Amino acid sequence: MTISNFFNKWTSISLVLRILVGLIIGAILGLTVPQWTGISILGTVFVSALKAIAPVLVAVLVAASIAKANGNLGPRFRVLVICYLLSTFIAAMCAVVGSFMFPVTLQLQDVIEQSAPSALSDVFSTLLTNMVTNPMLSVSQANYIGILFWAILIGVALKLCASEQTINMVHDFSEVISMTVKWVIQFAPFGILGLVFTSVSESGLEVFTTYGHLVLLLVSCMLANALIFNPLIAFILTRRNPYPLLFTCLKESGLQAFFTRSSAANIPINMNLCKKLELDEDFYSVSIPLGATINMDGAAVTITVMALAVAHTVGVEVSLMSAIFLSIIATLAACGTSGVAGGSLLLIPMACSFFNIGNDIAMQAVAVGFIIGVIQDSVETALNSSGDVFFTATTEYYDQMKNKKQ
Repeated sequence: MTISNFFNKWTSISLVLRILVGLIIGAILGLTVPQWTGISILGTVFVSALKAIAPVLVAVLVAASIAKANGNLGPRFRVLVICYLLSTFIAAMCAVVGSFMFPVTLQLQDVIEQSAPSALSDVFSTLLTNMVTNPMLSVSQANYIGILFWAILIGVALKLCASEQTINMVHDFSEVISMTVKWVIQFAPFGILGLVFTSVSESGLEVFTTYGHLVLLLVSCMLANALIFNPLIAFILTRRNPYPLLFTCLKESGLQAFFTRSSAANIPINMNLCKKLELDEDFYSVSIPLGATINMDGAAVTITVMALAVAHTVGVEVSLMSAIFLSIIATLAACGTSGVAGGSLLLIPMACSFFNIGNDIAMQAVAVGFIIGVIQDSVETALNSSGDVFFTATTEYYDQMKNKKQ
């Protein structure tokens, strides 16, 4: 059998089925032969490959899409940004309600030394600084704020100044990068096998017993947002059953994001899903990387729940108005969360500072967050990343419905 024939047969099998098989094998190996640490390299290589190609893909696709855009994207983007921010705020409010109904306290012991934003102004300062970082440096460091900023400017410049031939060349290059990404994604089952093996062999089931209440609260708030509030927003906009689309996004985007634990690494997968859903490439090539930057429902839940858990632990009284304001802070701060594993945890001290809780105590909560991260961060990323495709499709369906009425 030639390599070409093998690859064709391999790709003819459902990717989701292949991933589930890899998941099961990885879990079995993690429980039975945890000493075979070499298996972990499969997950490391897969995630590294996605992280390496994703910045280039985003930069080229955004620039090419802006250059070829027909000028009708503005209204859709306004609706999309509102969906992203509203969903993130609702997630934070859901976390507030959950924390008040089922208060959680933490066992704060070890203090870890890590740098973290101390105020909301620091988050905005970092965002603005990242925005104007050298474009080549932005791509090499996966700085998606900078990538989006420069790609949009270059795309506009191409649209205004470049010849049709040049624009087509950039578009062709984006197709080449997209094809490369598809090849990488085909090896996701091996990557998932390695990632699951690493999680199971290192953490086992211990995380469920020590911090079970906290994990349950975090996951419940995220699931409520994914299964109730996000579909409600979509239904209000489109007046159609949102669950078929939601389950498709969770299955084909959320499942892989759960194991990669990186919204940035999942960008190519989301792009591929949008193409499968036959969405407008000019739209999703910008909306997906934008969502990986500002659509952070799971991060808002994590920041809010952990900050309130610390407040409950040290005996700080939290009023309703303070909790609502915390939700606003968590929403804005979540937009500055990096799209990498554990990105939301370092914003916990900033939220705790709102209650005058010192950094030393808050950083202990960050340590707890890293302990439960194998579950918390996985579910958080699945919610964030699947929501990018969900709201991109919802916005496009809403736009189609509105155009039909006119």
